[in-house]
Amino acid sequence: MYPSTLTQLARANPFSAPLFTLQRADEPQTHSPVQKRRLAAAAVAETATGDSCEFGSGKYYALCGFGGILSCGITHTAVVPLDLVKCRLQVDPAKYKSIFNGFSVTIREDGMRGLAKGWAPTFIGYSMQGLCKFGFYEVFKILYGDLLGEENAYLWRTSLYLAASASAEFFADIALAPMEACKVRIQTQPGYANTLRECAPKMYAEEGLWAFYKGVVPLWMRQIPYTMMKFACFERTVELLYKYVVPKPRSECSKPEQLVVTFVAGYIAGVFCAIVSHPADSVVSVLNKEKGSTATQVLKKLGPKGVWKGLVARIIMIGTLTALQWFIYDSVKVYFRLPRPPPPEMPESLKKKLGLTE
Repeated sequence: MYPSTLTQLARANPFSAPLFTLQRADEPQTHSPVQKRRLAAAAVAETATGDSCEFGSGKYYALCGFGGILSCGITHTAVVPLDLVKCRLQVDPAKYKSIFNGFSVTIREDGMRGLAKGWAPTFIGYSMQGLCKFGFYEVFKILYGDLLGEENAYLWRTSLYLAASASAEFFADIALAPMEACKVRIQTQPGYANTLRECAPKMYAEEGLWAFYKGVVPLWMRQIPYTMMKFACFERTVELLYKYVVPKPRSECSKPEQLVVTFVAGYIAGVFCAIVSHPADSVVSVLNKEKGSTATQVLKKLGPKGVWKGLVARIIMIGTLTALQWFIYDSVKVYFRLPRPPPPEMPESLKKKLGLTE
């Protein structure tokens, strides 16, 4: 029989795992029960030997941050044309009526080079964001997991993913805000500035330092829900894919096969990310275009329908971005031979408390 307290705790958790079914195993254990398992953001099998550093070490965090720089900086820069059209749909829907019309008008007015406007602040800003997002996510996940203890970290693992990703994104957006403000100003105000070197000094001269950080609160509103969904949905989707979709155990999958699972899970997570964060994204785009506006004023101006302008473009962009980001991030971990613990399993101590082992 399951002890009632633990059963009620697991079932009462609003972010709990799908109800698990476990059977009593009669075969002897083949691994040591004393080894502590931590939760990790990796969909690739852990190797017993050959890791280049210790899990949770300074080098581990640094290389995870480097993986974040590559995954976010490269992918966001690659979709600058789509992002430019999406921003223009949000701030000037009368002129840019659809995705295809937005591309057509932009090319007609600015030529093909016009589609690359804002690439420099995009690359710099999202590289810094990726460094903080992925690096701090690993830091906070290990920190919060240790505070909860091994058993609670397993029972509340989705809540752990949500808390760690929200904490990481708080700092990541502070790093992103200045370049995001420059990017939106370049993309949505024709004639204001064509390059980052022109835009940043001009913004500072007109509005001071506040020009670069006035959008940080709506940026938190957009990015924190987005990142919470991105990490938690990805982690749980990977578990479910290996459990219900992949026809063989994860340990028997090759690295390319495992990275395909990573890409699929990332795309699924990206679709949900785009939906939950799009209203705030619309506010950020308009806020950075208009001087002296506040988030509340912009929200009232856009109205319930206006905040959803450009959603289709953003779903395509964010779904692809998220899938590629996780693919690149996991590939960096593979390349540098970083420790990659497998998806979490119930700790032996909890199995004993639940009467699931002899």
